[in-house]
Amino acid sequence: MPLRALVIDDSAYNRVTISRLLASSPDIDVVATAVNGEDGIRQVMRHRPDVITLDLEMPVMDGFAFLRWLMANVPTAVIAVSSRSSDRSVFKALDLGAVDFIAKPGGRVSPRLEEIQRDLIAKVLQVADIRMENVRRRIVEEDDVAPHDVEPLAVCEGGIDLVAIGCSTGGPPALQHVFQNLPRLPIPIVVAQHMPPAFTRLFAERVNKLTSYTVKEGDDGELLRPGTVYVAPGGMQMEIRRIGEGLQLRTFAAKSSDLYAPSVDRLLTSASDACADRMVAIIMTGMGDDGAAAIRRVRERGGRTIAESAQTAIIFGMPNEAIKTGCVDQVLALNDIPRAIERLCAG
Repeated sequence: MPLRALVIDDSAYNRVTISRLLASSPDIDVVATAVNGEDGIRQVMRHRPDVITLDLEMPVMDGFAFLRWLMANVPTAVIAVSSRSSDRSVFKALDLGAVDFIAKPGGRVSPRLEEIQRDLIAKVLQVADIRMENVRRRIVEEDDVAPHDVEPLAVCEGGIDLVAIGCSTGGPPALQHVFQNLPRLPIPIVVAQHMPPAFTRLFAERVNKLTSYTVKEGDDGELLRPGTVYVAPGGMQMEIRRIGEGLQLRTFAAKSSDLYAPSVDRLLTSASDACADRMVAIIMTGMGDDGAAAIRRVRERGGRTIAESAQTAIIFGMPNEAIKTGCVDQVLALNDIPRAIERLCAG
């Protein structure tokens, strides 16, 4: 049975074009469109869609007000559609319950919308695997519980040189939660989060302001510093190599044949080669199996491994595939992951 989609956008051109792009898939049925958030509420109550594509900047009621109403009343999978290819507001939408986002090429009313057809359809179809109860629970818990006051960890007694994290759909709010509740470790942390170019830098800048960590997009050739989080640049590959007693980043252009850029497998495998048993690898929420092959490599070389549980993952695909390898040491809810990292690093 096709997924029932609602398209909300104040531009008539965008509504028609996005509806046509979605309708090109036999697995998607566009049941209605809406011109703003207020109209969107009426259409949600009338049609009860499975998925909504949501413009964020609209008159009368914008996408953020609509998201607050939706998650409180009729939790539904939302793909935020950003007006700009470098828009920080998408991360606010993810905090409010959107499960993913896509950027309009060329601005608000764009004749280049066809360029996003493949990605848009893929993101909408992944809704079948999204656990909306976990999205709703995360929003409620984040509203009720402020981030902990966490003291920096002065020394790392556990013999760990590096923490490496991989995630995809649902990852940005999950990563933000981890870093807000993790003591500032005296070791570097590297992250591969599936995200388009430009947005990884914006995401790093956001988390840098919200946590005690220094968070930045990784640059080719830089030496890793303690207490710093390096986010792999969107659309590129990032690897780790050992330089004497230290660790160095390599970033380079992805090949057209690369399924993921950045690739979790690529980052974690290179980190394992550089750190052997002195690393912690974590796979969190996301679609697909990126990271599963690397988890085997990490375990073979003596590293510690963690996967997010179905209890909190927005999409359980990536952690589940990692768990299926039999090479995951701990399967933990998101709230328990910061403490587990701290224990492993503190020895």
